[in-house]
Amino acid sequence: MHPSLARAIAAIAPLDPALEPAARAHLDNLTKPRGSLGLLEDLAVRLVQIAGGAAPGVDPARIYTVAGDHGVVAEGVSLFPQEVTRQMVANFLAGGAGINVLADTAGVQVVVVDAGSVGGPYPEHPGLVQCKVAEGTASLAQGPAMTREQCERALMNGIALAEAAAADGCRAVGTGDMGIGNTTPSTALYCALFGLDPEAMTGPGTGLHADGVRAKCAVIRRGLEVNARAVASGDPLEILAALGGLEIATLAGLCLGAAKCRLALAVDGFISTAAFAVAWKLCPAVRDYAFFAHASAEPGHARAMAAMDARPLLDLGLRLGEGTGAALALFLLRAAANVYTRMATFDRAGVSAGA
Repeated sequence: MHPSLARAIAAIAPLDPALEPAARAHLDNLTKPRGSLGLLEDLAVRLVQIAGGAAPGVDPARIYTVAGDHGVVAEGVSLFPQEVTRQMVANFLAGGAGINVLADTAGVQVVVVDAGSVGGPYPEHPGLVQCKVAEGTASLAQGPAMTREQCERALMNGIALAEAAAADGCRAVGTGDMGIGNTTPSTALYCALFGLDPEAMTGPGTGLHADGVRAKCAVIRRGLEVNARAVASGDPLEILAALGGLEIATLAGLCLGAAKCRLALAVDGFISTAAFAVAWKLCPAVRDYAFFAHASAEPGHARAMAAMDARPLLDLGLRLGEGTGAALALFLLRAAANVYTRMATFDRAGVSAGA
C-alpha cells in the first residue's frame, strides 16, 4: 500500500460512544414524547458524535458525481454506448440531469469529477474536477481492470476530494457515479468481497431483459475466474484493482477521506455502496460516518446491504445513480440536525414533561 494511503487510513478514528448518552438526554428533553421522532433521533445522535459533541450539522454539503468508463462494456453488458458517459458529464455541467434537480431542491452543491472517462480533457468548468487516471479501464472479463498503481492513484484522488470539501467548510459529502456499464464491476466487487453468487446479484442495470441479464452474469463469472488470484487474496486493494473501476476507486477514496476529515457521508445506491464496501474492508471505522441513502432497485443491493448489516434510509425504487439518493438523504440528515438544534426543551417552552 502506498504510504500516503496508509497514513490516510491510519488517521481515521472511530466515533466516541461516550458522547451518545448526553445527546440522547438532550433529545429526550425536547418537546415531544421520548423517541417519537424515531430514526431521525438516531441520525442526530450520530451527527453529534461526528461533530465531537458539538452541535450537529450537515451544511454546507457537497455531492461528488464521479465519472469513469469501463472496458467491460465491450462484452455487451449495457444497453447504452460508452459515449453516454461523456455526454452525461456535459449534461451535469449544464445543470440538466436528475442529480442537478434533486441537489438543487435539497440545497446541496454538486461537483462533477472525471476520474477516468474515455476521451481527453474536458473544457474547464468551475463545477468540474479533472483527475483522470486513465481513459477507462481494461475489461475485467479479460484480466485486471486496473493496475494497482492506477487503483491507488484513484483512491488518493478520492481522499483529496474529501479534504477539499472539508477545507471549503463542508460538513457532509455525498457520493454519486456516472459510468456506462458500472453495475457490472460493482456486482463483481460484491461477489468477491462478500462471497455472493453472481446469479443472485446480477441485475438489469440500465434495463437489460432476461437474456441480457444472463449474459451479463456470465461475464461477471468470467471476470471472477480470470481474476481468481486477486479474489482469493482477500486484499481489498487487489480485488478493487482487478474488478473495479476508476470512478468506483475514487468514490472508495472519498469514503475514506470523509471519515478521515470527520464529515458525514451520504452513500448513494448500488455503485456507491460497492465503493463503500471496499473502503469498509480497508478500514471498518469508516462505517461510523456513513449513512446509506436508499435501497437501490438493483436486486443485488439488498443482499449487499445485508452482508454489511446496513439499513438504508429510503426505499423509493431509485436506480439512477448520479448521487440522486444521496441528495435526498442529505435533506433527511439536515432535518435530524435541525431537530436537535432548533426544537425547544420542555423548560424553555413552558411545557410539562411526561412522567
